[in-house]
Amino acid sequence: MKKILFFILILMSVTCFGQDSQNIDSIQVNDSIHAGSTIFSNDTPGDITKTEGDSAYIKEDYATAIQVYETLLKNGEAADVYYNLGNSYYKIGEIAKAVLNYERALLLQPGNNDIRANLEVARAKTIDKVEPVPEVFFVSWTKSLINSMSVDAWAMWGIISFILFIVALYFFIFSKLIMWKKAGFISGVIFLIITICTNLFASEQKEHLVNRNEAIVMNPSVTVRSTPSESGTSLFILHEGRKVSIKDNSMKEWKEIRLEDGKVGWVPTSAIEVI
Repeated sequence: MKKILFFILILMSVTCFGQDSQNIDSIQVNDSIHAGSTIFSNDTPGDITKTEGDSAYIKEDYATAIQVYETLLKNGEAADVYYNLGNSYYKIGEIAKAVLNYERALLLQPGNNDIRANLEVARAKTIDKVEPVPEVFFVSWTKSLINSMSVDAWAMWGIISFILFIVALYFFIFSKLIMWKKAGFISGVIFLIITICTNLFASEQKEHLVNRNEAIVMNPSVTVRSTPSESGTSLFILHEGRKVSIKDNSMKEWKEIRLEDGKVGWVPTSAIEVI
């Protein structure tokens, strides 16, 4: 009777967990990015459009490559396409667009070192230098941990740890040996904690993908004002390639932004582009 109740409980848990995993997996990205810092792709033989873009890039025909990659992105987001598009824009000196596309690629693949490295190179070309407010070590460490993998990777680890938790729970409930009961209890607690953490991390990553509240300044320069009007007091000036957080997104023509150092102000919507 205990085993029957156990398996009924497990079946219900797996069903609920599976639904959560499907919600997380609803935003899927390409996990096969492994190439160097110049260009990478995951072509299939029939993917002629992507092949044409890569071929144009290799031939240094960056205008054609940009056109191909942007057309491809209209059919759906992919980290490798954003990355190659960022490389193409960087090659022709469009630093703001390069930063924008590297940021979008990093949003989809936060653990990719090639994307992060090229983003830092592009940022070095911008006028405004980022000076973030120092964070407590634990907070910065947690953010680094969350960004070490994509939402799909965290979801997969969550499923694996949940299965191992079920196995440990089985040994704890049904084993007649004290040693196995202790091992099942300790490992069960560990795998339960891992399952909870991985799902929280996956949810955090999904939140960033769905509710995008960061943007890149696209104009050569933009005056940040105290009110959403050209008559507002001029507070400071930002230049292209600067990353900002959108604090107030309620207006169509103006957005209230926040910088890493806590400064806030209003800029025209046309001056920025959401990551």
